[in-house]
Amino acid sequence: MKTCSETFQFEKDLKWENPAPGVNRQIMAYDGQLMMVKVKFDKGAVGTMHEHYHNQATYVVSGKFELTIGDKKEILSAGDGYYVAPDEWHGCVCLEAGILIDTFSPVRADFLNL
Repeated sequence: MKTCSETFQFEKDLKWENPAPGVNRQIMAYDGQLMMVKVKFDKGAVGTMHEHYHNQATYVVSGKFELTIGDKKEILSAGDGYYVAPDEWHGCVCLEAGILIDTFSPVRADFLNL
């Protein structure tokens, strides 16, 4: 398995994965320290509550999401973003179909099956 992405990524060449009902993702740029992932949600899809040791910063490209991070809950829309500290419980419910761009540090090796 590759440990670094190509320099340029073209959407038409990236495969979609289906990690949960109504949730599809494309692994984009990555190396050992950083990863960017596009995640497409159908209305009503759930990103179940979970935690991981990675830092995560996410940008809301489109749609509307109810985010829970720790004991805080907010509604986010296009143009908004959020940060998740390592080992912090978080999850979302998609209120209007949309796309998130997740960034992780270090790389999510579990997404690459490394």
